[in-house]
Amino acid sequence: SMFGSSLEEIMNMQSDHHPDRQLPWVQAMLSEEVLKLNGAQTEGIFRVPGDIDEVNALKLQVDQWVIPQGLTDPHVPASLLKLWYRELEDPLIPHEFYEQSITHYENPEAAIAVVHSLPKLNRLVLGYLIRFLQVFAQPANVSVTKMDGNNLAMVMAPNCLRCQSNNPRIIFENTRKEMSFLRVLIQHLDTSFMEDVL
Repeated sequence: SMFGSSLEEIMNMQSDHHPDRQLPWVQAMLSEEVLKLNGAQTEGIFRVPGDIDEVNALKLQVDQWVIPQGLTDPHVPASLLKLWYRELEDPLIPHEFYEQSITHYENPEAAIAVVHSLPKLNRLVLGYLIRFLQVFAQPANVSVTKMDGNNLAMVMAPNCLRCQSNNPRIIFENTRKEMSFLRVLIQHLDTSFMEDVL
């Protein structure tokens, strides 16, 4: 399955279907579906869950490499996209970069340096995600979606960073730092390095 695998495994799986792509097909396809369905002008996008049966049906289609037809609700691909990030075998920002990330949660230059030090595939997949979230963070969209950079970071940070502590106090404190780190990237990461990849 494309869910619950590592990024490397996903790229290996897709080499037969999409040999030229540098990014996971599932990531790009679901992201494009959200935008096609006017998700950037949909209130509560990424916060409001999609219908669970529709999300599961879409997941089955995606695992068969089928491009979905007849979707009408952007919350459905948005929910599945969040699930895909969350279920990656290793978090999008790998454990060995976790401490650096939450240390630099208020420093844009240091946060951006973390991104550029990630392994290439993680850097590209994260770059794609941030570029995508930056679309939603534009004021003309926020005025309709009510999902500003803070809210986008709040819903997406748990899908990118995983705290390995079992201590509730550390988990609680780190949640805020994870969110701030992602918000800084949404606000400050120059994603033009992605243009050659897309």
